[in-house]
Amino acid sequence: MTAILRLSGPITLWLAGFCAVYGLHGLLCSSRWGALVAPGTGRALLIVAALAAVAAQGALLAALRRPHRGGDDPVIRKATLILAATALVASIWTLLPVAVTSHCL
Repeated sequence: MTAILRLSGPITLWLAGFCAVYGLHGLLCSSRWGALVAPGTGRALLIVAALAAVAAQGALLAALRRPHRGGDDPVIRKATLILAATALVASIWTLLPVAVTSHCL
């Protein structure tokens, strides 16, 4: 993986997870799509999607912590790990409301 992909990967994954979970939330709360889902299933779908996004972020952090064959620059490696840890915390923080608040208002 090139350095630029390693640096931008964690934040890009956070952005994709955030958009997917809150996009699903918007679909489930709309009158047209909400009628297609059984009552109570929407909240479970949101929680599963949020947990999947956090798990993917954690897996990326674990993958970035492993040593790579190409001798990475220590500054790039440290910055990548800091960004991955920050993106993991951001994923938990921004997706927590899905699990603890009401589904649709």
